[in-house]
Amino acid sequence: MEQFPIFLTTTGGSLLIVGGGVNAARKARLLSKASARVDVVADAPVHPELQALADTGAVTVHARPFTDEDVDGRLLVIGAAEDDDALLSRVAAAARAARVPVNVVDRPDLSSFLMPAIVDRDPLVVAIGSGGSAPVLARSIRAKIEALLPARTGALARFADGFRSTVARALPADARRRFWEWVFDGPVSSAVLAGDEPRARSALIDRLNRNQAGETPGLVQLVGVGPGDPDLLTFKALRAMQTADVVLVDSLVSPEILECVRRDALRIDVGKRSGRHTMPQADIQALMVDHARAGKRVVRLKGGDPFLFGRGGEEREHLLAAGVPVEVVPGVSAAFGCAAATGIPLTHRDHAQGATFVTGHARDAEGAPDLDWEALSRPGHTVVVYMGVATAPAIARRLMAAGRNPATPCVVVENGTRPDQRTLPTTLGALADTVAAAGVSGPALLFIGEVCQAAVADVAVQAPPLAAGAV
Repeated sequence: MEQFPIFLTTTGGSLLIVGGGVNAARKARLLSKASARVDVVADAPVHPELQALADTGAVTVHARPFTDEDVDGRLLVIGAAEDDDALLSRVAAAARAARVPVNVVDRPDLSSFLMPAIVDRDPLVVAIGSGGSAPVLARSIRAKIEALLPARTGALARFADGFRSTVARALPADARRRFWEWVFDGPVSSAVLAGDEPRARSALIDRLNRNQAGETPGLVQLVGVGPGDPDLLTFKALRAMQTADVVLVDSLVSPEILECVRRDALRIDVGKRSGRHTMPQADIQALMVDHARAGKRVVRLKGGDPFLFGRGGEEREHLLAAGVPVEVVPGVSAAFGCAAATGIPLTHRDHAQGATFVTGHARDAEGAPDLDWEALSRPGHTVVVYMGVATAPAIARRLMAAGRNPATPCVVVENGTRPDQRTLPTTLGALADTVAAAGVSGPALLFIGEVCQAAVADVAVQAPPLAAGAV
């Protein structure tokens, strides 16, 4: 490590920028946030952005040549003059002689410190440096961190700072650490990031009082992880998975998703798939309550979204009735993920003015889902069936009996968004035969409607040519 990273306190200090071009403007924009006096020395007309900063009082421009005495008493100096190597060398030499840290733009050989790529969530600041060897890479990493840190992360830091002394007086050191971990990874953090500080304050005070009383309440998060592609995970889902103590996993959750779970978390396979339930729903709910009451952070992983055919509503009601804090983390529903992966627009100005999501799991006395078949048979309407593989013949039969054209395009999507995804175009009249002939056994959705022509066309374009002599 050739550079040691530090954070310099600049409040009330004096900073100097030499130069008046675009580089100086960029540095002035950054340093103007540093709660310090920023002086700019330039002997030529300055860049419009720099002049705008001067007009607001953020910086002070001195229209004259640089002198060695300009570096005296500065906390740091920036050499940003363009196309003037002699001036930049003078600035660097004067700063070094005065023992003032100096950075010369794009000249690490003249610099005693390097400007990092910065993620500013004041008062939280992240700095990324590459030692001057790969500034573009540093900026790329900054962009990734920018995406990871919510915009209100700084507000969260300020909120926590307001309670530091109170928590320090109330709890011993070990308990304080666990308490703050809970604050930053639980409902208090979520409330602050959502802009609801009164709710966050109430939750924090309640938890602090419980801790002082010897209680250690846990938390259950119902987390939607999407249809299988880990790139479709939300940042909030990823944070929940990486801070969990206990994770309850369904069979629909892909191995790639499970790789994102905290390594030392207790994993419990509850194995729910249509017709094959490793653990009854009542037992799953009891497990969540028991672990949460033991002070654990419990994550219930659900394929797709918890509130769309995921029994998330039932579980949330049960947890609240048991007095267990619960948070719902939405996920990309399988319908949206599979539609994007196959090119099926759920609605289309020319083909579908609405879309309905239904379950094929619940059955009536004749072995078909108990649905409003007349409504679902309307033309110009997309129907997406979850858990409908076993009842596909009955679904097709009921829709056609209600008036839906047997030639209506359909697509069966198995293992959607995953590497082993299969896209099976067919028609409503041939839907049952297609499912049977393909031996669909993985999680699958049935798409029914004119919009499915888009996926049919895509499959036709992507299909490999027949070998010579093939029939």
